[in-house]
Amino acid sequence: MIKLIALYKKPADVEAFEQHYREVHLPLVEKVPGLVRAEVTRIQSDAMGGEAPYYLMAEMYFENEETFKAAMKSPENRAAAKDVMSFAGDIVTMMIGHVDDK
Repeated sequence: MIKLIALYKKPADVEAFEQHYREVHLPLVEKVPGLVRAEVTRIQSDAMGGEAPYYLMAEMYFENEETFKAAMKSPENRAAAKDVMSFAGDIVTMMIGHVDDK
């Protein structure tokens, strides 16, 4: 399995970010073909109880590399990517990872 991980720093306007993320961005993400599962985690703190460097983590899971590559080229993903850049381009870091199945 492969996943796209998006890490968001705390936005200047948390309420506006949350509303846009929930009402606009997630519905776009859910339309991406080949998406097996999407997970959103709101970060509480770092491991020592202090302030974490990130506010939110989103993970999009795909069955394999081929499905992932096709999804990334899709019009649905292009719409989601354009959207994320419009409201969070300055606070998001994206990475790709392979999930080890045990």
